[in-house]
Amino acid sequence: MSGNESERKIADTQARFAVAVREGRTVNDVSWTPGRVLLSNRRLILAGNDGKRTIPLSQLRGLGGRHDANQSITRVSNYVSFDLGEQVLLVAASDHEAFERDVYRALIDQRTVMAKHPAVAGGVVQETEWQQARVKIDENGLNAALEKGAFVEFDLDDISGLDAAKRTVNGEKKPVIEVSHTDGDGTSIETHLAGKPSRMRFVESWLRKGEERSTTNVDLSSRDREVLMALYSGVSPFEIPAFLGIDVDVVEETFERLIDLEVVEEVRVRREVTLNSRGRNIASEAMNEQ
Repeated sequence: MSGNESERKIADTQARFAVAVREGRTVNDVSWTPGRVLLSNRRLILAGNDGKRTIPLSQLRGLGGRHDANQSITRVSNYVSFDLGEQVLLVAASDHEAFERDVYRALIDQRTVMAKHPAVAGGVVQETEWQQARVKIDENGLNAALEKGAFVEFDLDDISGLDAAKRTVNGEKKPVIEVSHTDGDGTSIETHLAGKPSRMRFVESWLRKGEERSTTNVDLSSRDREVLMALYSGVSPFEIPAFLGIDVDVVEETFERLIDLEVVEEVRVRREVTLNSRGRNIASEAMNEQ
């Protein structure tokens, strides 16, 4: 974080907080404390009846998964886990999704990284140079404004894969995140992002949420898979009943189910749908199994 960057408030909300790990050991008798949480681009402040605690964000090592060590934690469905090394703090805000997004905004919003875009397009490696990019968190994911004018959007619903490695970037070894996603035309591309290890750790963590959404571990019927493969092959949604020999009403019900499973997205009423990243992955796997 830039030392001369002025501090600004990002969130002020009601929440419950708890200590899940203390001095490197899991806490067995976790208790939740109600209070107020204030978040800036520099620090997290937890204010409860027993006082106030300030955590500089520079001490944060990661934002982690669940710590269901006991029933007290298990009963809370959503919280943000702050890994401070020897200690892990949990914060369950009144609006979990908004607070989690605000935490990532505090950590990486308006920060600079290096970007190679596109590094791969349609399966073909591109001779693209690295350039600086300023990243910004939004409700749909992450976007990056490149110094030469391009604007790259990483919609979490369109991320199909993520690989992290160390690569040489302008003569220096840096952590690189290789993001597989689609552009506005639906073309499969890869964009590579690089930067400081501390910054890239949180960029990767945020983008991983998109990769998790595109998982192919979905319980689909054979009819569901037939419809997905037809869409993947380029058959129009309106032509699917005739193409598969299925009644229109049955196809409509299948579309409804696939929309609920977040495998397809509705384009307009009277059921025109389009595959999203998750749907493309599932359809591709189904066709490979044929």
